[in-house]
Amino acid sequence: MRKIVLAAAAGIGLLSMAACSEKTQDAAEVTASSAAEDLSASASDAADAASDAAASASEAAVDAKGAAKDAGAKAADAAGDAAAAASSAAADAEAELKK
Repeated sequence: MRKIVLAAAAGIGLLSMAACSEKTQDAAEVTASSAAEDLSASASDAADAASDAAASASEAAVDAKGAAKDAGAKAADAAGDAAAAASSAAADAEAELKK
C-alpha cells in the first residue's frame, strides 16, 4: 500500500511540475516576444532619428552654400568699390601733380 501511495504522490508531483514548466515556458515566450517588439520599435526610432539628422545636415549644407555665395558676392562688390576708389584717388593725385 505504501508503494502505491508513494507512486501516486510521485505521479502527482511530476504532473504538477509539468504544468508549472509549461506555464514557465509560456511566460518565457511572452517575454521573448515582448523584447523582440521593443527592440524592433527601438531600431525604428533610431532609423527615424538618423534620417532626421541626415536631413538637417543636408539643409545646413545648403544654407552654408548660400551664405558662402552671398559672402563671395559681397566681397567682389567691396573689391570693385575699392578698385574704383583707388582709381579715382590715383586720378585725383595725378591731377594734383599736373597743377
